[in-house]
Amino acid sequence: MDTRIALIGIIVENADSVDRLNALLHEYGQYIVGRMGIPYRKRGINIISVAIDAPQDIINALSGKIGRLAGISAKTVYSNVMDAG
Repeated sequence: MDTRIALIGIIVENADSVDRLNALLHEYGQYIVGRMGIPYRKRGINIISVAIDAPQDIINALSGKIGRLAGISAKTVYSNVMDAG
């Protein structure tokens, strides 16, 4: 199965959605290469970046589910590097 490398940038403005966000990241954990979170206390937000290596439809599904959480925005950047299995 073809996989792609992508980076999902996440901004958390609503702490009430963090538990659901963490549950989603755990659900897709087999595809996650790494994760970095930065609490930006001055602005009261959290900035998270998630590196993922997965099929395109899996990346789209995760990014879409994250973006539908209240007070959370997500954008995905894709690498041109693909792996055929």
